[in-house]
Amino acid sequence: MLSQTLAPTVRTALVKFEESSSPSAWKCLDKNLLLAQIKLRLQDPFQVNQGKQIFCGPAAILFELVRTQPLRYLEICRSIYETGGFEGKSVRFKTSEKLRHSECRLRMNPADWMILATLRESENRFLPVEADAPEIMRNLAGLTKSWQMKGWVKEVLGYSYVRYHNTFLYGEWEALKEAREVIASGGVAFGLITSQSLFGKELSFLPSPNHWLSIMGNISIQDDEWEEDNKRISLDVYSWGQKLQIDQDESLFEDYFWGVVLGTGD
Repeated sequence: MLSQTLAPTVRTALVKFEESSSPSAWKCLDKNLLLAQIKLRLQDPFQVNQGKQIFCGPAAILFELVRTQPLRYLEICRSIYETGGFEGKSVRFKTSEKLRHSECRLRMNPADWMILATLRESENRFLPVEADAPEIMRNLAGLTKSWQMKGWVKEVLGYSYVRYHNTFLYGEWEALKEAREVIASGGVAFGLITSQSLFGKELSFLPSPNHWLSIMGNISIQDDEWEEDNKRISLDVYSWGQKLQIDQDESLFEDYFWGVVLGTGD
């Protein structure tokens, strides 16, 4: 069934990976399990999930990679598994021996861990990425900045024109309008939010940006205007292995939406 849903180039690459005799560069990754999880993601990109790791930024990148570039996703998986790294657009992502020999208590699926940990470690200069580190250390090591997202959009997803639209003080509507145009033209958009508040779980009186997600589309602002009276904003997003909808009034959106990273081909 899977072979019928994949492009011929992806099917060929998958068979070559399955038949490859190259040993694993990782201590705790089982190839059969890894291949099974990769196949699931090729069928359904929403299988990508950061689990209990603070990997929301790279998880959003990985989701878009699987969804829009399945062949490159598969090639990256094989390269990381066999060599411990992969080639970006202009740099090579290379994992440390310590990461590759970490124990198997990953707190997430190995297929996602292998790539997300590689991306996360590439940006960490002082804090190591350790699967079973204490929570406070995992939280610190997993923080993703806007310039790191920009780098992954360029190097991993291959977009040549990448920018960050900061909305800390103002500009939410302009950012969403640009995101809508970028997505319509085949680009990608990633939003930075206060997750518990923008998803309506808990309002924060001292809000701070704490979560990256992929903006999938269906961006709507009532009357397409940003006025004093209360409008509603809605958009479809990927987060935590799900397709979710944010649907809030503009005043709340202004408080808990911090910016977007955009990537286009020109």
